[in-house]
Amino acid sequence: MRLRSLLFVPGDRPERMEKALGFGADALILDLEDAVALEAKPAARQATATFLRSAERRVKLFVRVNPLGSGMLDEDLAAVLNAGPDGLLLPKAEGAKSVEALHTKIGALPILPIATETPAAIFEIGSYTAVRSMLLGLTWGAEDLPAAIGASSSREEDGRYRPPYELARSLTLFGAHAAGVAAIETIYPAFRDLEGLERYARRARCDGFTGMMAIHPAQVSVINQAFTPSDEEVAQARTIIAAFAANPGNGALQFDGRMIDAPHLKLAERLISLADGLERK
Repeated sequence: MRLRSLLFVPGDRPERMEKALGFGADALILDLEDAVALEAKPAARQATATFLRSAERRVKLFVRVNPLGSGMLDEDLAAVLNAGPDGLLLPKAEGAKSVEALHTKIGALPILPIATETPAAIFEIGSYTAVRSMLLGLTWGAEDLPAAIGASSSREEDGRYRPPYELARSLTLFGAHAAGVAAIETIYPAFRDLEGLERYARRARCDGFTGMMAIHPAQVSVINQAFTPSDEEVAQARTIIAAFAANPGNGALQFDGRMIDAPHLKLAERLISLADGLERK
C-alpha cells in the first residue's frame, strides 16, 4: 500500500468527504477525534459510516477513532466497523500494548498509531516491532505532547522543532523502519505556506519518511510530488544498479566523481522499487 499523502477530513462534514476523493491523496483520514466537538460526535459517526458505505473506493479510507480510555472508542467502532474502513488511525497510542488492545476489538483491520502524543508513549516506540503485522505504519504528532507536559510550544520562532520534539520525530522514524512499516510524517499546520510545506516534505523524504499527513486539499499535490522520485533520480538509480551489475566482483565503484558502495546500491534499488510501485498504482 503506497501512502504518500493522507488527507484529514472532519467526520462531521459529510459535504467535504465526496469532494476529498478528487484531490489526489493516497488516503483520506475521516476524523472522529480532534476535528469533532463532543456534542457533534454522534452525528460524525453516522456521517462517516454513511460515506464509507457509499463512497467509490478510489483511495484508501481510514478513520481516526477516539483514544483508548476516552470512553468514546467503543461507540466509534460500533458505528464504523461494519461500514468497511481500510484501517484505523489510533491517537495517543502507547506502544504495542495499545495496538494489541485495539486489535482485540477490531480483528484483522490494520492500525496506524500516532506514537508520540503522551510522555509515556515516547518510551514505547521500540515495542511496535512486536505488532508489525497489525500496523499500516507509524506516525507522530507535535501538538498533544507539549500540551501534556506543560510546554509552551513544540517549535522555535523560525518554525523549527525544539530538540525534545525533534527527538520524538526521529524515534518515530526509526521505530517505523525497525518494524518494517511506513514512516508517516506529521502535518504541516501553516496550510497556506506551500513553499514552506515543499521544503518540509522534501526534508521528510530525505530523512527517510515515506509519506505525510495533510490538513488541507492544497497540500496534497505538494506532498505527492515531494514523495515521488523524479525522472532524474530514477535514471541515476538505474545507472548505479547497472554499474554494479557490470562489475559483480567490486564492492565499491567510482561513479560521477565519487565512490559508491553497497549502501548506495541498496538505496538505488529501494528508489526503483518505489518508482515501480507508483507506476502500478
